[in-house]
Amino acid sequence: MITYRRMRTEDVPFISRLEEETFSMPWSAESFLRMIEQEDTAYFVAEEDGQILGGCGLLLIAGEGNITNVVVTPGARRRGVAMGLLTYLMSEGGRAGLRAYTLEVRVSNAAAIGLYEKLGFVSEGIRPGFYEKPVEDALIMWKR
Repeated sequence: MITYRRMRTEDVPFISRLEEETFSMPWSAESFLRMIEQEDTAYFVAEEDGQILGGCGLLLIAGEGNITNVVVTPGARRRGVAMGLLTYLMSEGGRAGLRAYTLEVRVSNAAAIGLYEKLGFVSEGIRPGFYEKPVEDALIMWKR
C-alpha cells in the first residue's frame, strides 16, 4: 500500500539523487533541507514497503500554493503515484488554508499536463524560455 507523508531529513539523499537522475536542472540536497525547515514550504513523499517512490514540493505564497516539483521513480510511474502525491499535497494545503494552486510545466511534457488537467488545473499562460537544458517555454497552470 502506498502512503504519503512529509519528507524527513533522512529522505533527502534519496530524493536528491532521484532529482539528479530525472531532471536536467535538479534541486540540490540543501534546497530540499530548506524545504523541511522553512514554515512557508513543505515537501511530501510517497512510500511503499519502506521505499520512497517519489516526492513533490509546495511553496506557500500569500494564501496560494506554488507546486515546485513532482518526481517519481521510473519503476513507480504510471501507478498513480504522482496523482496521489498531488492529491495529498492539496489536502495538506487545504488544511493550511490554501484554495488555489499553480505550477509550471514544460510545454512538451504531455503526460504531466494530462495529469494536471485530470486534477482540475487549467492553462492560464506561457512563461517564454522558463526552462534551461534545453531551453523551453513553461505552461502556467492553475487550480482555483
